[in-house]
Amino acid sequence: MSDKNNHSSVNKTVKIGTRESKLALLQTDMVVEELAKNFPDLKVEVIHITTGGDKVQDRPIADLGTRGVFVKELEEALFDNRVDLVVHSLKDLPTDMPAGLTLAAVLNRSDSRDVVVSHDKTKFMDLKPGSKVATSSRRRAAQLQNLRSDLQFIDVRGNIPTRLRKHDEGLCDAMILAAAGLLRLDLADRITEYLDYDISTPAAGQGALAVECRADDTTVLSLVTAIEDPRVRAEITAERAFLEKLGGGCSVPIGAFAETHDDGSIHLRGCVASADGLEVIRSTEDGVPENAVALGQSLAKKMLKLGAGNLLEHLRQIPITISPP
Repeated sequence: MSDKNNHSSVNKTVKIGTRESKLALLQTDMVVEELAKNFPDLKVEVIHITTGGDKVQDRPIADLGTRGVFVKELEEALFDNRVDLVVHSLKDLPTDMPAGLTLAAVLNRSDSRDVVVSHDKTKFMDLKPGSKVATSSRRRAAQLQNLRSDLQFIDVRGNIPTRLRKHDEGLCDAMILAAAGLLRLDLADRITEYLDYDISTPAAGQGALAVECRADDTTVLSLVTAIEDPRVRAEITAERAFLEKLGGGCSVPIGAFAETHDDGSIHLRGCVASADGLEVIRSTEDGVPENAVALGQSLAKKMLKLGAGNLLEHLRQIPITISPP
């Protein structure tokens, strides 16, 4: 991270926009804590903002049809100068940033894996045929259907506590969630199983926090640059370059995960699946942080040659559905 002494005596009040869920507020607190370490005199005001994805709970995320369903209202608050920066779960942030806004910092990447929550701690491969598996993610459902076509995948909406309550009330036999959210909410005891990256490749940016602000706000940019994690930045840059090259969004079954080796090199995994999970294309590529964008693009080109383009074209022509609960 940058030298905190450069701006340690900043005398300014920064307004931070965030969603209202417990997890979103916890993640915002993490950013506030990092800012406080670097700038003890900085005053912070947290502004709660309800997004379209929060308002509409009775439809699958992929059916909402709007750009960044958990992002749009936060970005509007930036444009309207109601807030100075916003905090996102990075996986929710589309790769096509609006003109005038910038991904100013990435940090605090937690465990990026997907996990299973199930009754009696039954592991995924041990679920009985016909078991109901709940997830809001087409990416997760498609990859896991490839392994277990005998399971019934259903949609589930709501924040993590709400989803867990639905699980406990009998909506499903198992649920697939992101490890990061459960860990940040101190709910690790609910996790039955961590899924290997080659079984369920996570969404680009999963587990990391994103700070977005106005591109011309040099004061805020100087603040949040100080809390940036360069390693995480390089990893998510490769993942997002891969996603952007393929033209995918949060409702398309594309996974990407980059990890930094001890020697500083980056290993990037990519996955594209058909909607029904019958076909899954996986590949990997290695590179260096300085060429993170090229690394992501190179893996995307490799996967297009392996047939990912045909899968994606087909996905764009058909509705992607999970059976309703």
